[in-house]
Amino acid sequence: MLRSEPTSSTLQLVATDMSDIMDKLDTRELDLGDGEYDTTDTSLPEDRLPFTAVYNTVGFKEAEAKVFLSSPITAKILEVERFTSAQDRFNITAQRSVNKSMPAVFKIELKHGEFTWLVKRKEKHFLDLHRELRTYKTFMRIPLPSRSHTVKRQSVIRNEARQMPNLPRGGGDELGREEQVSSRRKQLEDYLNRLLKMSMYRNYHATMEFIDVSQLSFIHDLGPKGLEGMVLKRSGGHRIPGLNCCGRSKMCYRWSKRWLVVKDSFLMYMKPDSGAISFVMLVDKEFNIKMDSKDTETKHGVRIDSLSRSLVLKCSSYRHARWWGQAIEDFVQKHGSAFLTDHRFGSFAREEENIPAKWYVNGKTYMEDVANALEEAKEEIFITDWWLSPEIFLKRPVVEGNRWRLDCILKRKAQQGVRVFVILYKEVELALGINSEYSKRTLMHLHPNVKVMRHPDHVSSSVYLWAHHEKIIVIDQSVGFVGGIDLAYGRWDDREHRLIDVGSVTRSVALEQAEHSHYNMAAPPNGSGGVAQSNGKSISTVTDSGDQPKLKGQGKMKRSKFSLKRHLQKHGLAHADSVSSVDSAGDRSGSVRSLHTGVGELVGDTRFWHGKDYCNFVHKDWIQLDKPFDDFIDRHTTPRMPWHDIASVVHGKAARDVARHFIQRWNFTKIMKPKYRSLSYPYLLPKSHTTAGELRYQVPNCTQARVQILRSSSDWSAGIKYHEESIHNAYVHAIKTSQHFIYIENQFFISCADNRHVFNKIGDTIAERIIRAYREGRKYRVYVVTPLLPGFEGDINTGGGSAIQAVMHFNYRTMIRGDCSIISQLKREMGDQWMNYISIAGLRTHAELEGKLVSELIYVHSKMLIADDNTVIIGSANINDRSMLGKRDSEVAVIVEDSETVASVMDGEEYRAGPYALQLRLECFRMILGANTDPSVDVSDPISDHFYKEVWMATGARNATIYQKVFRCLPSSDVRNILELEGYLAKPGLEKEDPARAHEELKKIRGFLVQFPLQFLSEQNLLPPIGSKEAMVPMEVWT
Repeated sequence: MLRSEPTSSTLQLVATDMSDIMDKLDTRELDLGDGEYDTTDTSLPEDRLPFTAVYNTVGFKEAEAKVFLSSPITAKILEVERFTSAQDRFNITAQRSVNKSMPAVFKIELKHGEFTWLVKRKEKHFLDLHRELRTYKTFMRIPLPSRSHTVKRQSVIRNEARQMPNLPRGGGDELGREEQVSSRRKQLEDYLNRLLKMSMYRNYHATMEFIDVSQLSFIHDLGPKGLEGMVLKRSGGHRIPGLNCCGRSKMCYRWSKRWLVVKDSFLMYMKPDSGAISFVMLVDKEFNIKMDSKDTETKHGVRIDSLSRSLVLKCSSYRHARWWGQAIEDFVQKHGSAFLTDHRFGSFAREEENIPAKWYVNGKTYMEDVANALEEAKEEIFITDWWLSPEIFLKRPVVEGNRWRLDCILKRKAQQGVRVFVILYKEVELALGINSEYSKRTLMHLHPNVKVMRHPDHVSSSVYLWAHHEKIIVIDQSVGFVGGIDLAYGRWDDREHRLIDVGSVTRSVALEQAEHSHYNMAAPPNGSGGVAQSNGKSISTVTDSGDQPKLKGQGKMKRSKFSLKRHLQKHGLAHADSVSSVDSAGDRSGSVRSLHTGVGELVGDTRFWHGKDYCNFVHKDWIQLDKPFDDFIDRHTTPRMPWHDIASVVHGKAARDVARHFIQRWNFTKIMKPKYRSLSYPYLLPKSHTTAGELRYQVPNCTQARVQILRSSSDWSAGIKYHEESIHNAYVHAIKTSQHFIYIENQFFISCADNRHVFNKIGDTIAERIIRAYREGRKYRVYVVTPLLPGFEGDINTGGGSAIQAVMHFNYRTMIRGDCSIISQLKREMGDQWMNYISIAGLRTHAELEGKLVSELIYVHSKMLIADDNTVIIGSANINDRSMLGKRDSEVAVIVEDSETVASVMDGEEYRAGPYALQLRLECFRMILGANTDPSVDVSDPISDHFYKEVWMATGARNATIYQKVFRCLPSSDVRNILELEGYLAKPGLEKEDPARAHEELKKIRGFLVQFPLQFLSEQNLLPPIGSKEAMVPMEVWT
């Protein structure tokens, strides 16, 4: 064991006392004497150490190191191992013994609260410990003039005499006869138990090292206690893309002394002097332990391999290394076997039963639940997004000032002691305007508990083309949100999919007077006094022009108890019920709302989308994101682009798996980027699956289901040796095994492998499944909903620009163009019968803006598949190679399979559907087919001829025809090439020629569904023209 040396002055003081300790181990000398000290615990800690203790570790010798629970520790010596081999088991000097019989090793079982563990010690270690404690006791009697020493002395208060236990003299290390052994075993057991009852000695670092405990031993959420102890570890061995050549030769290695801690699903080591966690290794399918010297390249070494590192440790002797290697392996096999194998679809996470899960259609309900869950966080919040806008409001309309603004929530939680960890995708600034640098700076300024990393560094990691695309929020590692919705501008929407958000914003004069007077104003009792009804005459209106106060000044909000709303109610200026939540556009007129800003309060018809949140990114991409509340699109002339999206939340073990993925990425980025190596960016530790069922908070209205977390991940994104494409595998499997239908909503539809440009198998699997149904004469439907245009800035009236056209090329190549496309494959097999099997559609809506009719496509950003009303995949992965292949963009998704069933209908017959999948499909169908407003639309049977032809196909065709007639909107199958564009646009629609008739026509619109214009620009080569900047980037960027 590695012991600490007392200082030289201390040694002089106690030299005489210590000279002959080994000869006469009569420990009555260690008596604490004449009532000088009391060693009882003065303050008992709670019976569980909080998980947050992992962020507050201190040096092992510090007095404030919190290690133990309030319950006692008991020791029992289970057996005595006798060795007769020539090599000493633990002797650091590795000298050979003269005597043939080797020192006995005592195998000690220790219990403390819910924890049980084993240590192995020899007589020599007991003597060393006793000597050290005696030095410590002597040392504590000397009133040294240092502050830390005085504190230590004071913590040992004078009280009744308490005797340090005796360590009776043994017969030396070589115990002869059996009875000698058993009596000695009893003596040592009693000695240790008495010692552990006395906190003065129990809390001394040498005792803790003797019984293998540290500050991370007894944290309930880290699971059972595994092996711990001091080791030497070798530097290097990380799998960092591009850097693997460095540090291979022996001269490059450094050996450092570390305290190793093994837990059920990870191991880590700490620096003893500072207590800092300096490395975490997650257990995974590649985890194995080698002890041969040819593997470890060192004497008495243990090599531990995983997907992300090859770690070499050095022990004190051959037997020590054998025991440690074996003990680590046994412990992980026993407690962490779930992490040691590949799971279904090649995922890192296994299927978990009875997980409370919930889906979200559109950002409104999702962001509300995210806000409520963030508010419940007690320890940690993990967020990773492709794009994050700190100033977005998670609950709308805004009736509680900035309370539900993302940055304000995170700041509030950080002030309460919650640790917030955010990983942002670091974009190539020339290509994308999402300004992650601004998001990082804004969040980091909120509070020291908020830590933000950006990744990848494009130059050092040589990753220019790929992105971190996942969208995850994890609360306390027990609630995990996974889906397609970034916490960013433009994402908040509801089932109305409004195009307009003009909202008059007014500044209240009553407020201005109140601002000056409310400090000395005695509030009149409710209902009495106050100003008479003024019908709002004292409100001076400011329209949405240049003189509107700009909504700036984040965080400068005055903290006062004064509420504008109550004040206005008292004076009869506001309806008392004006806070009621507003769902439909009809409720909005006349409601008075307040919006806290740095310039006081704004009152008026509420806005749902403030500043940059009001967007239409095909019309114009985001600019000046550092001015969040300045509009960049004229609301009075340009409709916003509605955003349709899907997300989900899972709990318990599934949420632990989402957290584990985040932790792996965080720890990898910390190793990878030198600026994050400082202690201010801590390593994260995954909580144990054993405690995953103890949910402190659960999102309301969940359904129990079988859940598995999936991901696309690789060396550049998570530092793992082999890439993972479990989302791709799950999609292919779900389509292959589906019996009746699949319903897909996706932002892209790029598939059908030619093994030159496109490799994912989803499109081909769809075609094969339909052909199989056709040959078997079975009914089978495929519904695909995707955006009418890709989400790139460009004017479609002139052709849309190279980026839009490049994505359109690959979308159409998957659907209908070229030999590889789904419809081409089907036509070869069944002619025009393909129409009975697959329908591709988009979404569009219309509104009246300033007296003028406007229409806009609804941007489908979902990444969802529903099969047979019992299986759902929701995530961040698009149907394209970037998302699916695993080696490119990083993604996370969740597959939810219903374990319970409810009565439903399939092709006119009774069918047992899963409640999770069924309700999600019904919500989507009702919204896009208009069944929420027209009860005559029946969406219960997803595959009957009546539904497919007379509801789905007929609605899509009718809506598309009306929109084309009224708005002459694009894309349209009437435009086959760029030359036809001008002629098509030259002919005005009804909205210009005959607005009254246009209104009448639009009344026939049901829902949002429109047929996809499969022939749009079909005679045009849509690949980027040679010489354009789009043509210079590799083809993989578009696929």
